[in-house]
Amino acid sequence: MIRVIAVGKRHETWVEAGIERYEKRLKKPYDIEWVFLPHSQFEADRARQEESGRILSRLKDNDFVILLDERGKNIDSPALSRCVEAEVSRGQQVVIIIGGAYGVDDTIHQRANFVWSLSKLVFPHQLVRLILVEQIYRVQEISRGGAYHHI
Repeated sequence: MIRVIAVGKRHETWVEAGIERYEKRLKKPYDIEWVFLPHSQFEADRARQEESGRILSRLKDNDFVILLDERGKNIDSPALSRCVEAEVSRGQQVVIIIGGAYGVDDTIHQRANFVWSLSKLVFPHQLVRLILVEQIYRVQEISRGGAYHHI
């Protein structure tokens, strides 16, 4: 199971149906567990620090952590599939982090095993969740040799 830690409220209705569409197709070990952490009551650096502390408290030492960040590495779907598949085959718990509106602090960046950029563009967090679930489904299909991903 892939754990996604997201700062913010649960999925909004406009994105829920899309997320459910892909989640229904996911099979172990690619199924998703969502962990929602509320936004900080603070702003800017203080919010980033407080939310990052709560994220860190949810991580185990042996988790393989992927941080979503627009300044991260931009990779294609086959490379993402190889990355996730390698960790899943080793029995690692894969945890994907979606930070809050102010991002995450350096402690999360240092803890991350991989910092992944979906794009140089910045997307709303709700939309990122939908894109992420679709990419996890794509990872699963590439890994199993399914016809969903065309090269």
